Amino acid sequence: MQTLPRDPLCLRLLLNGLSHVGPVSVRRLQEAFDNDLWEALQAGPSAWRKIKGITEPMIQSLERRNFDWVKELAEVKKAGFEILHPEHMKWPKPLSQLWDPPLVLYAEGSEIPQDKSVAVIGSRHCSPYGAHLAHQVSHDLAKAGWWIISGMARGIDAAAHEGALKSGGKTVAVLGHGLNLTYPPEAIKLRRQIASQGCLLSEFPLGRPADRQTFPQRNRLVAALAQAVVVIETDIDGGSMITARFAGDLGKTLCAFPGRVDNATSRGCHTLIREGAILVSSVDDILSELGEARSQLSLPLETMTPEEKRWLNYFRGGMIHDAESLANMAHCNLTEAAGALTYLEIKGKLCRRSDGRHELQTTT
Repeated sequence: MQTLPRDPLCLRLLLNGLSHVGPVSVRRLQEAFDNDLWEALQAGPSAWRKIKGITEPMIQSLERRNFDWVKELAEVKKAGFEILHPEHMKWPKPLSQLWDPPLVLYAEGSEIPQDKSVAVIGSRHCSPYGAHLAHQVSHDLAKAGWWIISGMARGIDAAAHEGALKSGGKTVAVLGHGLNLTYPPEAIKLRRQIASQGCLLSEFPLGRPADRQTFPQRNRLVAALAQAVVVIETDIDGGSMITARFAGDLGKTLCAFPGRVDNATSRGCHTLIREGAILVSSVDDILSELGEARSQLSLPLETMTPEEKRWLNYFRGGMIHDAESLANMAHCNLTEAAGALTYLEIKGKLCRRSDGRHELQTTT
């Protein structure tokens, strides 16, 4: 049994490491003992059994107190991480709106988000178009001064972080595992960049692997930290749908980009839109929902990116393309060309003809 510490951070760190004990059960203990965790843990099994929702496995775990919080503190210090708690000056204030806020947050990075944050989330198995869209939306939002929040997973998450980083903006990765782990393994470089231009956060003890329980827990933090949640490509059973539900429960602005009706990763977005999420087709739409007018932005978002100019050059002089002809001219694969066509159509740069091919909008 570990010594019961007096320090609030150490108390929370100890509780956070115990099996069967989580934010909800700790909240019940606090409410039963006038917000005094030390008194709550001193009370013992007979007092705990009187508290609604405190189960026998929880009581046994609280009795054993078999989490080495002293060793955990030492390893956190050695790794160069921080541990935050609700009384810490860096604690993200938006988490206070959660009924079950995390007991502690493990943090790595240069800065912690407090406001002006947008979550950009979606499928790990996204299309090239979805990845391109997530990158561009995050780039433009970050350039306009908004933090980009995501989960550092493959697909949409990674593209969102990369877009924010490329703009020189700030981004935060909320992890579904211990902060000393990196998943997916190929995200080592991305992780370093995120830490240098923002931060990585986790509520889980060091070494805790990801599982079916940790990701929903992580998703509630993503929703709580953000003023708006933007979903780009997800199936109806994707993890992004859980985040979207949390966002709705918390009264956050929930936006979704529509996609192809024959694409499985569009089904979740279309479901959200049917249920009341805001259909968006541009960064301007998102900013409008957040009450930020174009004139307030430091970046003129209507300016075309070099990548957009590159693709549009193939349409000058009245040229008309389908994915195959564009791929041949641009010397790229068919998937990349198809993604570019769809993206530029949504941006209003191209229009689709009745024969399915694309040409420049007459106003471009």
